[in-house]
Amino acid sequence: MSAQNQDNNEEVSEDIQTDTETHETHETEEQLDSPEKNADSLEAQLEDAQAKASENWEQFIRTKAEMDNLRRRNTKDIENAHKFGTEKFVTELLPVIDGLGMGLATENATAESLKEGMEMTMNMLQNMMQKLGIEEIDPMNEKFDAEKHQAMTMQPNADVEPNTVIAVMQKGYSLNDRLIRPAMVMVSKAVEEG
Repeated sequence: MSAQNQDNNEEVSEDIQTDTETHETHETEEQLDSPEKNADSLEAQLEDAQAKASENWEQFIRTKAEMDNLRRRNTKDIENAHKFGTEKFVTELLPVIDGLGMGLATENATAESLKEGMEMTMNMLQNMMQKLGIEEIDPMNEKFDAEKHQAMTMQPNADVEPNTVIAVMQKGYSLNDRLIRPAMVMVSKAVEEG
């Protein structure tokens, strides 16, 4: 039985080997039989890749052109901002200048009419400043704030707390909460007892 089993095993082994060789040969022949299929597939892949590359290149060129246009537009906008940035200020200032001109052209003006004209001009200036976001800093009787005030001198004063503004020599101004000029002030200090 062992000899017969061995013969059967050898036959089965030969059959499996033959089937494997036949299958491998068939696959190799299939690959060798269809070089046109491989070439067609490679050509299709190449065409797809070239189409995608062409599409990407066109998109790159468009994007580059858009960026160049945007850069030119921004440069022009910045130039115009520098040239015409004070236009709003000038537009608001013109009525004040007109008012001063009319006041100066008045003949036989009395001190009272000149004072009235100056008050009107001052109101026009204050309205203009408000429209432009300019705020007056008048810190009288406020705590000294080094961010907004410039102390010109200190004076002993028993009537107020130390570091209180007791006189304003020149008002300060800010533009949209940015300090333009600090208020020049006199600040109180404690009275020395002696």
